[in-house]
Amino acid sequence: LLGELRVPDPGNLFGDRPLRVELLTNRVTGTERKDVLAGLADGSVDIAIGTHALIQEGVEFSSLGAVVVDEQHRFGVEQRAALRDKSGGHVPDVLVMTATPIPRTAAMTVYGDLDVSVLDELPPGRTPIVTKWANGPLLEAEVWADVRHEVGEGRQAYVVCPLIDESEKLEVASAEETYQRLANDELQGLRIGLLHGRLTPADKEMTMDLFRAGKLDVLVATTVIEVGVDVPNATVMVILDADRFGIAQLHQLRGRVGRGAHESMCWLVTQEHDGGNPRVEALVASTDGFELAEIDLDLRGEGTLMSTLQKGRSDLKLASLRRDRQLVAKAREAAFEIVDADPDLAHHPVLLDELDLLFTDEDEEFLAKS
Repeated sequence: LLGELRVPDPGNLFGDRPLRVELLTNRVTGTERKDVLAGLADGSVDIAIGTHALIQEGVEFSSLGAVVVDEQHRFGVEQRAALRDKSGGHVPDVLVMTATPIPRTAAMTVYGDLDVSVLDELPPGRTPIVTKWANGPLLEAEVWADVRHEVGEGRQAYVVCPLIDESEKLEVASAEETYQRLANDELQGLRIGLLHGRLTPADKEMTMDLFRAGKLDVLVATTVIEVGVDVPNATVMVILDADRFGIAQLHQLRGRVGRGAHESMCWLVTQEHDGGNPRVEALVASTDGFELAEIDLDLRGEGTLMSTLQKGRSDLKLASLRRDRQLVAKAREAAFEIVDADPDLAHHPVLLDELDLLFTDEDEEFLAKS
């Protein structure tokens, strides 16, 4: 759905001259694509907005000076490095943005070479989202009653089905079965739409246009709506089998509501079981993405420093990025002081020998990319 990106009016960019702004996604094909690629290579395109298509082979930039990565948790280390590598030997300024830090982000930011800005307030006019856990069929009835009530007030709702298996067929069947069940039972009489990854781009666009225009009351979807969807009139998010999702994904899905002035509700629906669920309980307790990232870090693990694994056991022998946050911060400050004064470590031969013992060439390359 990021294909719905729109190029801003160049007149609103306040440049000293008219700026050429182009959009590059996999939908841009043929002559139009060739023109955009040629403009990027010769410098006649000033600003390129796009998806992962910007880091594919065949895309070259004349002089890449600034890179802005939105929803950075969807870009891996290798992908971010690939984008920077297209700068032709220059080191571009890089701004990464996310509302949902993943464990690696939370850990690496502690000592990574990043200046961090924290936006910890809701945009003006928005109200906090209330999150509830519906554990079992009796509570699920309350969920559909709430959806009917909100639709009766002129609002709209999302119903998200999980990726049950790696099989795309199972994912689609889940969404389609839920769509049929709700249309014939719990939400009978409401205008319900269906959205998933197996639909054609034209069908997906038509369904989203109907939902944005208020011509659909409820949108049953898979996680294709996780990012890039903004419908301020939608005030209810229902996530079925919520225990199958990670904290970051639940938080991102919840963020599809609460985008207008009306109070919004997020229902986390699970099969009935007696035990607790730390991830679901965390979402009920907090709407703070940074707090949730710390909880996610504790639940999933730090991930390794010398590979692309973003969760699990750390490869640090003694230190823990979770337990030793203050120590890590002090070590980071000390490291910067040493390197600023002695970039080649010529006056720190023992430290240099230690680094040579610890790090392979592959390790150094990975850290540089990170």
